[in-house]
Parts: sequence; C-alpha cells; structure tokens
Amino acid sequence: MDRLEAMTIVLRTVEKGSLTGAAKALNMPLPTLSRKVSELEAYLGTKLLQRSTRKLTLTDAGQNYVEAVKRIMEEIEEVERAASSEYTTPRGELVLTAPRLFGQMYILPIVTDFLAAYPEINVRLVLSDRNLHLFDDHVDMAVRLGALPDSSMIATRVGSMDTVVCASPDLLAAHGTPKHPKDLQTLPCVIFAGPATTTWSFRDPASKRLFDVDIVPRLSVTSAEAAVQAALRRTGLTRVYRYHCAEALRSKALVQVLQKFDVESIPVHLVHAARGLLPLKMRVFLDFAASQLRSALSNLG
Repeated sequence: MDRLEAMTIVLRTVEKGSLTGAAKALNMPLPTLSRKVSELEAYLGTKLLQRSTRKLTLTDAGQNYVEAVKRIMEEIEEVERAASSEYTTPRGELVLTAPRLFGQMYILPIVTDFLAAYPEINVRLVLSDRNLHLFDDHVDMAVRLGALPDSSMIATRVGSMDTVVCASPDLLAAHGTPKHPKDLQTLPCVIFAGPATTTWSFRDPASKRLFDVDIVPRLSVTSAEAAVQAALRRTGLTRVYRYHCAEALRSKALVQVLQKFDVESIPVHLVHAARGLLPLKMRVFLDFAASQLRSALSNLG
C-alpha cells in the first residue's frame, strides 16, 4: 500500500465530501479509490469514514487522522520547496492559541494585520484560559504566560508580565491604603478564581524572600475581567495581571498599591513543537508576531 497516496485520497475525499467526487478529482476509478480507502482503514485497524447513501462523515479517529495528515502534507511541501530552493508565498492554515483576554487584546490585532500581509494564509485562533496541548489539540503555536515546564517545545520569549494589586481611589479613601501585604487581611478583597480562601504571595523588599498572605475575599469570581469590574465598583482590592487592568490604571480609575512587595514578573513566550524544518507559514508568523508583542508588552507599564 502506498501510504502517501492513501493520505492524499482521504484528504481529497473529505475535501469533496464523497468518494465519487474524490475519484473524479483524482481521475481514479471509484472502485479503486474505495478499495484503497478500505485498505488504509484495515492497515490502521480503525474506521476513518462513515459512509451512507446521503453523506460521508469522519469518525473521531478519522478527524484526528485528517488533521495530522494535513500537517504531514504541508511539511512535505516545505521540504520539497527547500530542496529545490524554490521561492514560495507562505500559505495554508495556521492554528494559534492564547489566553482568552490576552488573545483578544494583543494577539487578535496582530493576526488581523498578519492576514492582511499574507493573503494565502488562513488562521484559526483558539482563545482559551486552558493551556491546549499542541499535539493533541492540533495547534501550531501558542502564547504561554508563566514559567514553562521542561518539554520538547521551542520557546521564543517576547516579554514579561507582572501582577498588580489595585483598587479604586474611593475604596482606599474609605478603608485606607495598605502599607504591608498583611494589611489585606483586614481589607475587603476580590479574588480571581478558586476557593473561598486563597493565598497571595509577596516578596520582602529587604530580604527578597517570598511570603504568603491568606486572603478571605468579600467576593470571589471566575474571571479576571469580573475581578477588575468589581474593583472599579469599589467592592475591594484585587490582584490580576497588569494587562487585565492596564487601561483602568492609565485612566486612574484604579491605582496600584504594595508595589515594593511585588513578586518577579512572569515570562511571556510564543511556543511551538520542535521540528527539523519549521513550515514557512509558522516562520513568518513567528517573526511577525514576536516583534509586535515585544513592543506591546514593553509599553504596557
């Protein structure tokens, strides 16, 4: 069995929506094409296509197979172009993921500019506060905030992000401005995430040692945007990443407190899977996005 031919047949079948359409496009007798699909399924030990008189659909295994094969075909094209030293316009689909709000604020504008510059590339941008798995979720490149675990991923650092404890001026006027993180234990606070009691870490400015403060919040919410909105409404102090509240800080609707106790900023990276030859669409996006992100993050403060 010619596996490369079989991959091409499956992709064309999905593209055309039927075995008949694929057979016509490939100029191949329908019985031959159908047999080759069956041989591939037997080789893999699973069904890829659900056939009926009305329509053809992919099984779950088929969906995963097709996504993987698309990437293989793109890499083969890249290798052939590199071998022939052929200049080529970047093309194909690029799958990106980023944290939801960070992606809306910083990645989406970059993507729209990128699409305007590279008309033969399409982008699927997945905004999620869950770190998607690059292989399992078929993602080309991801934005990661925070320290990276040891892995086979290739990371390009594009900046850093600090956390901010902030509150509305009216709330501070009513309750007092904290001078030490332990003062937060007697002040109204809004936490983003988890349980009814949480812990915020700080760094002693003299010893540089970390210490924890337990917070019992007036309000606990499940999104940073909600925490910022509650802080704007004078519900309590909150702690979020700077990009969550940057506009409110600039307008002085919120003010930062306890700056000298801040922990170290976290790194921001663009990460992708290790490859022998990075596809051209990914190379041009990495160059395009990295410079713009570095500029945006450096101006954030």
